[in-house]
Amino acid sequence: MVRIINYLKRQSEDGKEFYVLEISGGIEMVKSQETGQYYATSKKTTLPSTFDEQTCKALIGTEMPGKVERQEVEPYTYIVKETGEELILHHRWVYVDENPNTQQESAKSDKLEADANAFSTNGHYVEVEA
Repeated sequence: MVRIINYLKRQSEDGKEFYVLEISGGIEMVKSQETGQYYATSKKTTLPSTFDEQTCKALIGTEMPGKVERQEVEPYTYIVKETGEELILHHRWVYVDENPNTQQESAKSDKLEADANAFSTNGHYVEVEA
């Protein structure tokens, strides 16, 4: 299960504004390589949506089937906002539907996915102040 934890306003390269839902895959315990101690974390990603801001706000806390998984991609540069550190990443986190019987709506889902991909550059979106 994943939970919708937030939403963000984004802007496509052609200037269109839209909202993405931020989802969390749930708590995981990870052992620190430096200290050997465990810490709690969760994998997060965003999903493009067709919803308005009011609907996105109402969806916070909603759970849905699926998980957040690591996906290998072409290397890209990522800058850590807090430190300014520049990293080269080879992965991104993506939502994966856990229900193998789920069928995508043919043309609508394909168009939404194509639109979402058009909004993306190396898996990143431009954030817009709300």
